[in-house]
Amino acid sequence: MASEVLKVALKAGLTNAESVLIDGVSGHTYTILSITFCEEGAAAETFDLYIDDNGGGTDYYIYKAQALASNATFEHTSKFVIEGTDHLCAATGNSANVDVVVSYLDQTL
Repeated sequence: MASEVLKVALKAGLTNAESVLIDGVSGHTYTILSITFCEEGAAAETFDLYIDDNGGGTDYYIYKAQALASNATFEHTSKFVIEGTDHLCAATGNSANVDVVVSYLDQTL
């Protein structure tokens, strides 16, 4: 039976190591509704947001070296879709302390 469920993915303390925000599962389609990045370390940062196609290491960037001011919040509100085993990933440019909140719709077939 098909379903549609609103969900949230939370990542506290995003740093310069790749973090998987949504770990896609076969048979699911994920509609990303919004993503917020909040810098908590009192230092200007940059971040990357990208889709890792099929979890295989081929990255498709949504943001590359996007500026994030000290103690500021950046909000992405354009909707996009990832499918199946794609991963939504993020990382900062340097060691950092950035929180990420992803609101999305999880649809199953």
